[in-house]
Amino acid sequence: MLLAIDAGNTNIVFAVHDGKTVRAQFRAVTKDNRTADEYFVWLMQLMLLEGVEPKDITAAIISSVVPPALFNLRRLCAKYFKQTAIVVGDPEVELGLDINTDRPRAVGADRIVNSIAAYKDYGGDLIVIDFGTATTFDIVGQAGSYEGGVIAPGVNLSLEALHLAAAQLPRIAVERPQSVIGKDTIPAMQSGVFWGYIAMIEGLVTRIKSEYGRPMKVIGTGGLAHLFRHSTQAIEVVDHDLTIRGLNYIYQRNAALARKPVE
Repeated sequence: MLLAIDAGNTNIVFAVHDGKTVRAQFRAVTKDNRTADEYFVWLMQLMLLEGVEPKDITAAIISSVVPPALFNLRRLCAKYFKQTAIVVGDPEVELGLDINTDRPRAVGADRIVNSIAAYKDYGGDLIVIDFGTATTFDIVGQAGSYEGGVIAPGVNLSLEALHLAAAQLPRIAVERPQSVIGKDTIPAMQSGVFWGYIAMIEGLVTRIKSEYGRPMKVIGTGGLAHLFRHSTQAIEVVDHDLTIRGLNYIYQRNAALARKPVE
């Protein structure tokens, strides 16, 4: 079985793949200083509840946008699962993806993984919108190349900024308000965030399509994608497992690297 680890700025997702099937998925808050031992104690209990034992893990792959967390995630794989983890972004890892940007190595691993999975599952000429700590729009070309994108503040990040910067504005949750015009502070804030993001999504998708000059399919992913899916026609498909499947695809392409001796 493959242990796929997606370390984002807010959460780390651990997924156990049995071939093409995702056997189990677990999520933890990202903490830079969490040790390999702490990860294992938490992860082992959840894996056993799903009938998965540490000896069942025969390979591991990591995608991380949090550099301080990477060392302990590698250590987790080596110490407790006896596996040399493949790390997306390492020079020896073959992606099978052309990155047509000014600085290819500066593109986040999560955006590359999403693009690989989206192209494999949906074909080319895509916009992949990932609703995470940041809201990213990534462009996948007709032949599967990564063509750049847009990075905007994430929904929760915007809410936190409103609360911290304005003394009289409370901390609120993201939800669709009943009307655009708010009759009180909280509904007004909810409207500004929710419908403001809908307007941003629709506006950026329209501008990207116009600049790109070809028909494009729009895929939504990330934890908050479901909040916006039914409030705009700009998003055609929501695929919450895109990143996890992308890690599996990259592993299959680089399986030989997983057979390196554990350091």
